[in-house]
Amino acid sequence: MIEAHRLAPAGDIPNSGLPLVIWRDALPKTASAIKERFARHGWSNAWTNGIFNYHHFHSIAHEVLGVSGGEARVRFGGPDGETVILRRGDAAAIPAGVGHCLEWASDDFEVVGAYPGGADYDIRRGDPAERAAVEANLSAVPLPATNPVDGGLMPGWG
Repeated sequence: MIEAHRLAPAGDIPNSGLPLVIWRDALPKTASAIKERFARHGWSNAWTNGIFNYHHFHSIAHEVLGVSGGEARVRFGGPDGETVILRRGDAAAIPAGVGHCLEWASDDFEVVGAYPGGADYDIRRGDPAERAAVEANLSAVPLPATNPVDGGLMPGWG
């Protein structure tokens, strides 16, 4: 199952006109297999860890998160955004600019992150002094050629 969530700008979190895309139970169940799947579809520069427990976003890259263990409650879109439960096997493609924050996680929660074309990423927290730079960065982020889960076009992104 695929879900699309549209998130309007929220104060200092820009969010995006592109939807947050969630795939339910669509991934292998280990971090190494998820990294391999993402890389096969052109998403790399991967890491394995958790999600920051403060609202942040990336202004220079889109990001995919693949849950390899446990479950978590993640708020997308800023403090007043949508809360989504992510479980082992789920993936979330987060457009550049979309805020995300871990609200709660099980003790065994583990997630793999990756970026289209192995892009680098930054961590922004919505500092108003950075607004012009963030807007310039966001306008330069290209759409990915493929989605990280099955290699097709990104649902709702193009």
